[in-house]
This record gives sequence, structure tokens and C-alpha cells, in this order.
Amino acid sequence: MRHDFCPGYPAPYDALVTDYPDETTYPYDSFRVEWGPIFHRGRLDGSARVLVIGQDPATEEDVTRRILVGTAGQRVQGLLTRLGITKSYVMINTFLYSVYGQSGGTSHLKDAGIVAYRHQWLDTLVEHNDFDAVITFGTLANEAFTAWAATPSGQVAALYQAALLHPTYPESAAASGQQSESSAFRVLLANWNKALPGLGAAITHTDQPATLKRYGYTFKSTDYTPIPEMDLPAGLPTWMRSTELWANRTGRTTDDKRATLTAAVPADLRAW
Repeated sequence: MRHDFCPGYPAPYDALVTDYPDETTYPYDSFRVEWGPIFHRGRLDGSARVLVIGQDPATEEDVTRRILVGTAGQRVQGLLTRLGITKSYVMINTFLYSVYGQSGGTSHLKDAGIVAYRHQWLDTLVEHNDFDAVITFGTLANEAFTAWAATPSGQVAALYQAALLHPTYPESAAASGQQSESSAFRVLLANWNKALPGLGAAITHTDQPATLKRYGYTFKSTDYTPIPEMDLPAGLPTWMRSTELWANRTGRTTDDKRATLTAAVPADLRAW
């Protein structure tokens, strides 16, 4: 049986992943540097038509070594499918490492070392791809892209941008007490619905016909799209691409929880 897989980092991306920022740039008190950097997901062969910018890697990403594969990634993948994009995309995050603490990301967004490396990735991606559009998810991603767009490379590229709410906005808004989760889902999906026509017009090179179907008041199971096998390193099991939660940070103390990831095959996917 044939299995597609991500071939890794060809030139010129090999230089970027060879020389990346460490804890001297990403301090331990604000980032989970101990789990290593996670660079991207998607095409690095020059075929990408949509650039996606997220925020920072989560638990599933620490295991798969690719960004946006958990709940947020499944929702993003569903949006791309609506836009007719099933493979012609590339994704990077605002931060290489998972943010630790509520203010970690905000306080370091404009750090010179973090900005310089992020701009290297954006410069390289834009030089080697012909993007129709860029989609940023969340305030930090929007600010990061806006800063790059003001650089000489960004001004020349003049990419069409859709600045959207982060795909897990409902959960975070409810957890912070800003509003109920049901209300937050309505806000998120209204935001995404508003962006669909503009993105549909901007993305003129699609992998399949776009539907631009509007979302309802909350996500349905059909709004989630599994992560394509071609996006992940060779040999990762199918359940790591599923729409189910399979990784958590566990431990009795804060330190143990930071140091420990528990991965488990979802009960209904245990073929044995």
C-alpha cells in the first residue's frame, strides 16, 4: 500500500532548519524550548498558492513535528478545503516553540531575534512560491505578518491577506470568561464567513473547485478535515492525523506537566 509523506527540507529551507534560534532567543520562562522547534507544514516545492500563519505549536505538534495538526489544524484544513485548496499550501507559525504562560507570546512578539528568523522564513517562502493569498489566524499572527509586510520584501510582494480569528478562539474565550463558548463559536464563524468571498476571489489557482459554503453557528463534523498524510514525516500512524484528541500534557506538578506528554490511540481507532 502506497503512503505519501513529507520529504523534509530541501534547499533553501535546509539552511533555515540548520541554523535556528534556541533558548537564548526564546527564553524558557515564556516558551517550551525543551520540546524543540517545529517549523512548518505543507509544500516546500514551490507549488504553494496559499500561505497560512498560525501562532505556536501545541501538544500534537510536539509529537508529529509539524504545525497545525490538532483541533486548530483540523479546522484550518476544513477552511482550506472550502476554498478548493487540498495540497497547494504552506503553513508556518508566529513562534517556533510553544508559548508557556499567558503573556509569553505577547511580550516577545517583537523581539529582534524572533522577528529576524521569522522574516527569513517569510522572505524565502515568498521568493520561491507564487502566493494568491495569505491567511493569518489570531492577533499575534496578524501583527507578525503586518510587520513583515512593511519590509521591502513585503512591500514588493503585496500579498492579499485575510486576518481571521484563531480557530480555537471559542475555547480560549470561554476559558477566560470573556463569553460563553456557544457565543464565541458564532463570533468565530461569522468572522470566517465574512472572509470567504474575498479569499475565493483572490485564490485563482485551486486544487479542486471551491464551494465557499458558509459555516453555521458552530463547527459540524463535516467542517473538520483530517491532516493529509503527505504533510507528515514518513511512518506516522493514521490516528495521529485524525480529528480526535490524542495528546495531552500530564503530571501532578507544574514542572512534571511541562516535562510530560501523554499520547494515546483514541479508543474508537484501536483496530486490534
